[in-house]
Amino acid sequence: MDLLVSIGDLIELPRPGDGKGRQIYLAPPSYVEKAPGQYLLLGVRPNGAPLVDEELGAEVHHEGHTRFLELDAEGSPARLQAAHLHEIPRDDWLKRPRVEQAAAVVALMRQRLDGAGESGQVDGLTIIDPEASVLYYRGRWRPIVSGDSGDFVARRPQAYGADLWCFVRVIHGVPRALVDLPIDDLTAAGCDEAWRTQAALDALRGTPQAMHVQPAQGRAGDLRLDLFSPVPGWAQRYLELVGTLVSRARGALVSYRVPMSAIGQLSVFFTDMLWMHVSEEGGVA
Repeated sequence: MDLLVSIGDLIELPRPGDGKGRQIYLAPPSYVEKAPGQYLLLGVRPNGAPLVDEELGAEVHHEGHTRFLELDAEGSPARLQAAHLHEIPRDDWLKRPRVEQAAAVVALMRQRLDGAGESGQVDGLTIIDPEASVLYYRGRWRPIVSGDSGDFVARRPQAYGADLWCFVRVIHGVPRALVDLPIDDLTAAGCDEAWRTQAALDALRGTPQAMHVQPAQGRAGDLRLDLFSPVPGWAQRYLELVGTLVSRARGALVSYRVPMSAIGQLSVFFTDMLWMHVSEEGGVA
């Protein structure tokens, strides 16, 4: 379900009315151009109807949770339009934020805490431990202890539904100010802002999150990209355009197979957008 939401087959939006909850909707049938003649298919038709007709359906390729078409680049726009598929421009689909310094991202989040009222007691709050290894994401989560002071990415329980993402200021183990996420884009998932904020915090501490690049087994010319922390949806969508999700390597949170020709742009993207340390077998990418 998370993968289908992240890629855009399903859409997660605030619930109408109170705006506190979120609901899942079917995305309209559409496509994004991966490369000339290669198109990522998105969306779901109601009642189990096929996304494309039999003629196009025979040319649909499936890789993991993704579907794509390989067509003659010259005549493909007309064929896709005839199949009632809506084109989504790459930039609109990626929806990535602008490039910023890690310090600017953290400063803005702290300004929001400065303007927040007293949070009061928050039961069940868990935080990402900034001192825990960036190579083991699950092991970074823990409850607040009396010695904690600082600003943390956190989650707090709610009566119904998944725990809420937030940014919290803690003084001597006591929450003092809290803002729920998302803030900038209410249609985005709270985890997107949380994970980018955590990447910025890690970079400022001198322990940036990591991406390892190694040769992919059995695929000459391809590389395996290993991530150890979750990335925002816009970063995952970028990976879906250039790579393929594969079984994760030992110790990694997620792994992708990518062509060697794409690794330079990927390295720039992750260092610019999430301030990651990118290492390639035999050196630094």
